[in-house]
Formats: sequence, structure tokens, C-alpha cells
Amino acid sequence: VQLQASGGGLVQAGGSLRLSCAASGLTVSSYGMGWFRQAPGKEREFVAAISRNGFTTYYADSMKGRLTISKDNAKNAVYLQMNSLKPEDTAVYYCAAVQSISLSSVAERYDYWGQGTLVTVSS
Repeated sequence: VQLQASGGGLVQAGGSLRLSCAASGLTVSSYGMGWFRQAPGKEREFVAAISRNGFTTYYADSMKGRLTISKDNAKNAVYLQMNSLKPEDTAVYYCAAVQSISLSSVAERYDYWGQGTLVTVSS
């Protein structure tokens, strides 16, 4: 199983980025998918999750209203649209997959992890 995250980069505060997570070895329609992030010197934290069937989404309060998580079953990929980015959003963003019917914000419940993509937001 591989989860290949991409789309990170340097963006000015207020800007937008769209992260992608391409899956191989698993089918995203059969997994709950999530995004987490880890800033330098901080613990990994939950960002967003989408249920196996794609009908339910859940967002971290700190980023709610600025995020949209989505799935494309045909491309076997998951996306995270991030708007109105702030310098405190700077972190490595990871996608993860959990073999559960429900979505989860708990990192320990996820079965597979990607390598991460760096998002840097300048002020």
C-alpha cells in the first residue's frame, strides 16, 4: 500500500493550496481517509476526514470553514482544498487510510500513512 501526498509548497498568507493523495494497493472507496499535519516541534494533529462512502466529512475546529476534503473514486485519490491559509498552518501534511465504516480523527486508528507534503505559509 502506498499513499502519495503532493501539492504542498510555499504560499502567502490568505492564499490557497490543493493537496492530493494518490493511493495504490488499496481502494479509497473502501477506506475512510484522513489528513493530519505536524508542525516543527509540535505533535501530529488531525485536520480532516472523509468517510468510506464519501458522504460524511469532519474537520478540525482550527481550520473549519477553510477546508474541503473530497474523494475521486475513479482516480483512487483524496484531495484537501485549503483556503485562507495562515502562517500557523505551516506543517507537513500527511494523508492516511483507515479500514472503517466510519471516519476518525484519531491518528492511532489509521492503518496506512503517506510520506507527507510540506506546506509553508509566509506572512
